[in-house]
Amino acid sequence: MSEGGSGVRVDLNGDMGESFGSWTMGDDAALLQQVSSANIACGFHAGDPSHMRSTTRAAVDAGVAVGAHVAYRDLAGFGRRFMDVAPAELADDVLYQIGALDAMVRAAGGKLTYVKPHGALYNTIAHHEEQARAVIDGVRAFSSDLAVLLLPGSVALDVAAQKGLRGVGEAFADRGYTPEGRLVSRREPGAVIHDAQAVVDRVVDWARTGEFTAVDGSRVRVEAESLCLHGDTPGAVEIAAKVRAGLTEAGVKIEAFA
Repeated sequence: MSEGGSGVRVDLNGDMGESFGSWTMGDDAALLQQVSSANIACGFHAGDPSHMRSTTRAAVDAGVAVGAHVAYRDLAGFGRRFMDVAPAELADDVLYQIGALDAMVRAAGGKLTYVKPHGALYNTIAHHEEQARAVIDGVRAFSSDLAVLLLPGSVALDVAAQKGLRGVGEAFADRGYTPEGRLVSRREPGAVIHDAQAVVDRVVDWARTGEFTAVDGSRVRVEAESLCLHGDTPGAVEIAAKVRAGLTEAGVKIEAFA
């Protein structure tokens, strides 16, 4: 969250463009009406050129900020499996994905403003310094002007600062937190919260206090400027709409961070 002249501001970001060929994932058109930033898949964990282009065009037309949702090269696993990729190769993979999405953004008359790692890559670079440096090197090779959405307290956030990139902390509306401030593994109970009202209540609580209630009942502080709304969970659009309405009612202004 950030403080502005009119009070608390927060960005709402959503994962999009994850359809592939004839396989449809999420309702991007509806989700675009609720978010201020769109994380668009770049073809490695999901997405393909046609879906990348159509989703990017829709985001630009909606006035939503566009970010590259980069990942391990893992279509079969939806980017949710750790891969022991050599640092130089990982940096090239990140650069490749950013360049591909940038072409789509330019074709739509927009501008790429940030990068968000996806899934296993996102979680790995929270603690794996070698891969964190590779991801940040890949981003910097494209442009030092791009912001990077990362987990608060992560190694990658520290590396971004060292390398002169703007690292932006991210909170998760529908994910459970451990007492240490990490995301609960999707293999564990309480990893994903599906009840829309429960999600709204915890997000409004976070906006007011800067804290989430962890899975063990303790309170954990999460410093973030952007709040992620997953587009691939059941009832995603309903949850997104209620979160936006709840935050707005609480006096929070929804505004892209980049």
